[in-house]
Amino acid sequence: MLVSVVEDALRKHYGARRVELRLADYGLRSLQLVERAPHTSVSVPIHDSPQGRAFGAQEPYVTHEADAVTAHLPVTIRGDRMGVLTVTVPPDRDLAPLLSELGDISEALGHEILVAERDTDLYVQARRATRLTLAAEMQWQLLPGRSCARPEFALGAHLEPAYAIFGDNYDWSASADHLTLTVTNGMGEGIEAALLTHLAINALRNARRAGLGLADQAALADQAVFAQYRGTAYVSVLLLRFDLATGEVEAVDAGSPRLWRMRDRSVEPVIFEAQLPLGMFEETAYVPERFTVRPGDRLLFGSDGVYDAASPSGESYGERALARALTSTRLLPPTQVPGAVLRELAAYHGDTALEDDALVVCLDWWGRGARQEVTPVEDAHP
Repeated sequence: MLVSVVEDALRKHYGARRVELRLADYGLRSLQLVERAPHTSVSVPIHDSPQGRAFGAQEPYVTHEADAVTAHLPVTIRGDRMGVLTVTVPPDRDLAPLLSELGDISEALGHEILVAERDTDLYVQARRATRLTLAAEMQWQLLPGRSCARPEFALGAHLEPAYAIFGDNYDWSASADHLTLTVTNGMGEGIEAALLTHLAINALRNARRAGLGLADQAALADQAVFAQYRGTAYVSVLLLRFDLATGEVEAVDAGSPRLWRMRDRSVEPVIFEAQLPLGMFEETAYVPERFTVRPGDRLLFGSDGVYDAASPSGESYGERALARALTSTRLLPPTQVPGAVLRELAAYHGDTALEDDALVVCLDWWGRGARQEVTPVEDAHP
């Protein structure tokens, strides 16, 4: 097992007494131990543990005990937070000069996990604190990751209920010059919604990878969904293409996902001309709109399960509470914002369960060559 190889190397070169790899569960509530027999050990909470502190801050966290020194190191690949590597050494060993080397090992381990997942279920199983529904299994396998970072931007996303989602989805792809981002809400429930979303996302990917423009991507996916369902089912999607050099954005609003922008602590919705969802009618023509993002902008995307969720008094979350949540989380990195907003949404909604699955995507924009000139969003512990 990959973890055993790393453990042997750390014991040999650093005198490690104990080595653990924990991966974040789908709900981003716990860190699950990777072991040969999944679900046989106790998980640790993300929000109240040394491992969770390293995971949230994305920095090494060292603890000192009477008989040992332990370093917790984030395992992150291209901005996608995977988990935490824990290394315990004797108390007389100074870990400070070793943290950089251990960080490199953590990063290499993350890359190896991505490769190993092609051949084993071990790491996928470790991520689940409970059983996924079949629809949720399909949706998680479709996602590109939970976060992504490049010099021009950082992205974070989360879905709830994490173990029983069915229609909401997101997708992103970055090239040398552009970021394409898709936020999707497929109608229906369960397997039917998951199958519908799979068709739409793969049709959009097929068109994007063929080099088609944004409007043609939407048109091809529209035709694919209509050909299969003949208008009895459709997919709402917000499709955007960011120019990494200029911040100019093309957008096609084909349904219910919505966008809010925080600029200089002011939050406002970004309104587009509504166009028909994908697959509602045959051969719909889509027209892209344009706007520009500036360095320091934060964009928040939400599905209807977010902004339409009602408080006990009947007010929808998108009317005022979402803007307050975006303001109150302004010091969090974008990887932590979706989870924080969804927790606030759950409290806002009250004791009853949400009637729909809920999706939040957060994008921080720095632009090409401008990140060092913008006051960075502060890391905060979860």
